[in-house]
Amino acid sequence: MSIWDDKDGRKHIGFMVGGKRFHHILPQGTTARDAKRIEAEMRASVARAPTKPVIIQGDPPMLAILAIYVEHSKTLRSAETSEHHAKRLEPWARKYKASQAQEFSDHVIKDMSQKILDKKTGKMKHAYAPATINRSLACAKKGLAIAWRQRLISENFGLRIENMKVNNKREVFLSVDEVQQIAQHCTVQVQAAIWAALLTGARRGELFQIREEDIGIDTITLPSIHTKTLRARVIPIIPALRPWLAHFPLEVSVDGLKSAWRRARVKARMEHVNFHDLRHSCASIMLGLGVDLYTISKILGHSNVQTTQRYAHLQVDAQRAALDKLSVLVQNKK
Repeated sequence: MSIWDDKDGRKHIGFMVGGKRFHHILPQGTTARDAKRIEAEMRASVARAPTKPVIIQGDPPMLAILAIYVEHSKTLRSAETSEHHAKRLEPWARKYKASQAQEFSDHVIKDMSQKILDKKTGKMKHAYAPATINRSLACAKKGLAIAWRQRLISENFGLRIENMKVNNKREVFLSVDEVQQIAQHCTVQVQAAIWAALLTGARRGELFQIREEDIGIDTITLPSIHTKTLRARVIPIIPALRPWLAHFPLEVSVDGLKSAWRRARVKARMEHVNFHDLRHSCASIMLGLGVDLYTISKILGHSNVQTTQRYAHLQVDAQRAALDKLSVLVQNKK
């Protein structure tokens, strides 16, 4: 038997030619029909050039490509999240083959970006944000790249996939008073997370990784495995932060914090504010106090100062306001 299934449900192709055995493992989701076609291509390739490496030029379904990516995602730090983004594409992956990557991505973008009615607000909104759609498409592109390296497809069809244009720039910066307005509607545990985010510039995920042993006498040390940039961060403990550290590690769950934040911002009549805006607000408040961009980049844990340039316009605005005062003074002297 040249084609068989193993205990994990993956199909194998194996045959002998000229005393040499050829064996290939196909990704999960490959159909019997595709397996037979790939076997035929393998045999034809061997017959044409028996002394050269076997090149498989098949066209597996996109569902099999996603299965390849899911297997790869198990080696990633955010394995569960990566698998979730990949599996979001399954309804469309059932309809296309690898060579139809462009048609597949166009269909995904069209359907996932359509507006739907938000029952809570009564307004129309996109089913998925462009960044979320791109994250899922990135899984398909990576799966296609792996399939190409494994010689399952004749070319890297992932290069045909074009991402949606994304505008991630947010101009939401809170004052200390506005943060207080939201925090007052929360439990002490949630307040600790809110004020820690503002007073350290840490991301929400980083806050949930802070353990008792990470908190020193005057600094908090975040190990590299717990940061987005995979670089260790040392955060100074300032007087305003110290009382809130008694509530770390946080006992509230991530979902609990999200729910509490949503309720609090509604009560404070600031529905447009995201938790991540606290990180941006940390930067904007420091800029207003005269802190330079390089220092801010180190506090926020940016891998390079270029990332911090998004706040540069705030620095210019402060300079403009100062010069406007000088302008008024000069004009009044005339």
